[in-house]
Amino acid sequence: MTVIKTRRPPALDSPELAGILAEIAADARRRREQGDRSGPLRGLALVREYVLGAVQLPVAEGGGGYNTRQYFEFIIRLAEADSDLPHILRMHFGGGAGSLSTAAGRLRRKQMFEGAIFSGAQAEPTTNPGTYNYDTTLVPDGENFRLNGRKFYTTGAFYADYLNIAAHDDKGQKVNCAIPARREGINHLDDWDGIGQRETASGTIVLKNVLVYPDEVGENTRPEIDDGPSRLRAQAGGSSAHLFLHAVGAGNLRALVTETANMLRDRKRSYAWGNTPEPRHDPQLLAVIGELAATSFMVDAAILAAADTMERSVQYARDHGEVSQELERATQVIVAKVKVAVESVSLAAAGHAYDAGGASWVRESAHLQRFWLNMRTLYSHNPTVYKARVIGDVIVNDGALPLTFF
Repeated sequence: MTVIKTRRPPALDSPELAGILAEIAADARRRREQGDRSGPLRGLALVREYVLGAVQLPVAEGGGGYNTRQYFEFIIRLAEADSDLPHILRMHFGGGAGSLSTAAGRLRRKQMFEGAIFSGAQAEPTTNPGTYNYDTTLVPDGENFRLNGRKFYTTGAFYADYLNIAAHDDKGQKVNCAIPARREGINHLDDWDGIGQRETASGTIVLKNVLVYPDEVGENTRPEIDDGPSRLRAQAGGSSAHLFLHAVGAGNLRALVTETANMLRDRKRSYAWGNTPEPRHDPQLLAVIGELAATSFMVDAAILAAADTMERSVQYARDHGEVSQELERATQVIVAKVKVAVESVSLAAAGHAYDAGGASWVRESAHLQRFWLNMRTLYSHNPTVYKARVIGDVIVNDGALPLTFF
């Protein structure tokens, strides 16, 4: 990749960040209107330039110093500007900063501050989600290795500079390979056919005899806290990637409110049964906008409340050098509650928006359908009914949480 001159991530409420988000939103609007399917390339360039993957790093380490609540507020705002962009960057935000405690982490940190984008290829269509068993293999080839397999749901990998790819080695052990995204033998297929999040490049990667060097191979370990019914993975804030998806959904809701309000404000024709000559003054139509805004507020509040709980778990781990089982369990439960609570009302709101409009709002050129399609796609990452069942089991029986955050 080409090393670029980067800048420090702006403060959350700074005019500088507001300008970046406005430019991202304008580019997304232009691409929708022109039918441009090239993806959020301008947004990604801004992410590189301002090292937005480092917003949670301490200011002293070149980051933005965001706490967990500020981080999720930032993700909501980014999704409000362009729903595809934060989704593309989910793995980048989740691990792009790297840890200074390891050589691999220090290298990753250096690459990010040079403008690199990180993504991954974990899931496979032939295995059960959450089981972490892979058909992809890493086998010795002299002093090096060769990687072979097929990955799907590789969100963001097409746009990335480096990939983290999960596989099994020749001894059957799980490993991670951190390699350049354009290395010979890596084929990114343009086959993502989801109904929403259309520009996330969430389709297939084919790996054919990809060369991997020894220093690019790491362990794929998933530590656990084992204490009867409260057994958890020993990682503070591990459910962040799950809450992230709902923050992207919340950004869609914010954009839905703004867009429907603008469309109602500009609407000229009313109905014979309407209340006022101008639709923008019709109290029933204004009530629809009010209801959408209230739903958006409620969803934001749920996500940020979960972020506050997660912050307590993360801060405890920083202060004590270990994970608090009690705090992490509380975090995972509240994140699951957010999923169950917000999905149905969010999807209903995306349909209710049409009640403020007329027949012209259902035209393809209005692009209003994208909000329901995007949120439905985001929420389908894992079944809501399973989350609800586990929450009930925790409340009634002090049941165990699954070892996977999804």
